[in-house]
Amino acid sequence: MLVVVFALGLWADLWTKAWAFRVVPATPYVFTKEDVLEGRALPPRGEIVVIERVLEFKLVLNQGAVFGAGQGRRWFFIGVTIFAITFAVWLFATWTRARDRAAHAALGLLLAGGVGNLYDRITFACVRDFIHPLPGVRWPGSAREVWPYVSNVADAFLIVGIGVLLIHVWRHGSRTGHPPTSSPSPSPADPGGQPTAPGSSSPR
Repeated sequence: MLVVVFALGLWADLWTKAWAFRVVPATPYVFTKEDVLEGRALPPRGEIVVIERVLEFKLVLNQGAVFGAGQGRRWFFIGVTIFAITFAVWLFATWTRARDRAAHAALGLLLAGGVGNLYDRITFACVRDFIHPLPGVRWPGSAREVWPYVSNVADAFLIVGIGVLLIHVWRHGSRTGHPPTSSPSPSPADPGGQPTAPGSSSPR
């Protein structure tokens, strides 16, 4: 379950990023890691309104984390992502049981999201974002948008995976994936502690 969800999720994330940067602008937007690191990558232009005030595709080169936090700290986020991926694999090996399919799927989503964004940071020195929910929707009496952030499929996988794991912990508690070892049952014994011979009964 984990391997299938991870493989499909990673493919979906990388494919949708490539698709968005090819289709959303008037001409395919092409850039390199060197363009980003040297400040030559221009802000991508163009957007596609999928559903008015509900969803639009808008290209962003995000050098930070989720929601754009920590801009420019590329190596820090690469290190954190590698640690998170290692921790997810450790959870799978030590914390889940064979029948915990929901937990396995959630860890697969976390791995897909983490590896997808890690690939972007290593290859492009930034993360390719394009999903903008609730565009133009503002808080009542405020000029601030309800959801000003642009993200991608990997971010969605991370949020869903964390949510499913939290539900799993709430339902099953924190426990390791290996059932406790039961001690061998004691042999029947008489009041004096000696094993009772077969066919005999203990004195009353």
